Amino acid sequence: MDVLLTLIGVVLIVVGLRDMFHALLHPRSQGTLTDLVLTGAWRLSRATSHALGGIVGPAAMVAVILMWVLFQVTGWALVYLPHVPEGFSYSPGVDPADYARPAEAVYVSLVGLATLGLGDVVPTQPIIRLAFPLEALTGFALLTAALTWFTQIYPPLSRRRALATGLHGLAAARWHEGLDARDPAAVSRVLDDVTEQVLHVGVDFTQHSETYNFRESDPSLALAAQLPYALVLRDAARRAASPDVRVSGERLAGALERLREALVSGFTVDGDSVEEAVASYAADHGRAPRPA
Repeated sequence: MDVLLTLIGVVLIVVGLRDMFHALLHPRSQGTLTDLVLTGAWRLSRATSHALGGIVGPAAMVAVILMWVLFQVTGWALVYLPHVPEGFSYSPGVDPADYARPAEAVYVSLVGLATLGLGDVVPTQPIIRLAFPLEALTGFALLTAALTWFTQIYPPLSRRRALATGLHGLAAARWHEGLDARDPAAVSRVLDDVTEQVLHVGVDFTQHSETYNFRESDPSLALAAQLPYALVLRDAARRAASPDVRVSGERLAGALERLREALVSGFTVDGDSVEEAVASYAADHGRAPRPA
């Protein structure tokens, strides 16, 4: 029984660490625990007509981190459980008989994971003396992973908001009208800038899938609300008299297709065409009805 508990504990530790690795260092990996939590949180938000507003993204990430903590605490507690209390030395005034063995194992695991080093319980058996600092290292890795994860999502969110703001400004100015009356080089520069931003956002959705759950309350910052105007720009550029502008329009069309592939392949977005995918993305974020 002791061996079985230890094996289960090791499995939980490895599964939790592997999930952290995929969430932070690997492009979107379908089927991981992190992906299941993020997807479940988004489906819940959508089912409630996004009553949670913009909090669903940060809340889902916190839920994932709590899941990682639970895996590590439980896993290490199962490793310690067969050795409680014989494998530990207790400070004067602490009687291990006053505490249930599972609760004591969880306490030791929490202290080790948090690297607190309270000193009231000290491992004495050789195998546990080796395991305890290893858990402290996983706790340090978990803390670093959580801070890194929250830090690395802000650049993708900033790029997405910048694209949405730019499209909103162009739409307000009805920039797509009268392209043939403007300098073709200037028109191409604007279109190429939009294309570059669309490509970056597509890559961000692949590399940082958790950012999909971040829903903007301000429509001018919400890419789901502003992305349809990119289709207007694409179509206007394709009809332009200037060959250079038409080339820029085709480049924008290609970038939008890559964005469609990123959205359809990894999220609750569907559509065989860019138009359908953009409408589905907007609807998924509560910005427009889905196409029939």
